[in-house]
Amino acid sequence: MSTVIICAALVLICVFSVRSYLKKMKHGCCGAGGYDEKKIRPKDRELSHYSYARRIQIEGMSCKNCAIRIANAFHERDGFYAEVNQKEGFALVRMKKRVSDEELRKIIAQAGYRAIKIDPAGL
Repeated sequence: MSTVIICAALVLICVFSVRSYLKKMKHGCCGAGGYDEKKIRPKDRELSHYSYARRIQIEGMSCKNCAIRIANAFHERDGFYAEVNQKEGFALVRMKKRVSDEELRKIIAQAGYRAIKIDPAGL
C-alpha cells in the first residue's frame, strides 16, 4: 500500500513538472502563467531629444517578457528611452540628462536583472 502511495506521488510530481515545462516553452520563462508583459511606452519618442546614451550588457534575460520588463523599468521614469535586444543580452538606453552608471545599474537591479557592463554608445 505504501508503495502505491509513493508511486502516485511521484507520478503527480512528474505530471506537474512536465506541465510547467511545457508552459515555459510556450510562453517564455516569465510568462509561465500564460500572460505577456504589457509594454510601457516612453512619453517622448523623439530620439533627437535624448543627448546621452549607454549600451548595457544585462545578465538574466531569457525571454521577450524579460526584455519588456527591462525597457519598462526605464520608460516608467521620465527622460529615458530604452531599446532592449534580448537575443544579444543588451539594452541601448538613451537619456535626456547625464545619469551615473550606478543609477543605471540600480534601475536594472530593481527590475530583477544585473548589469554586467556599461559602455558609452556611439550614436
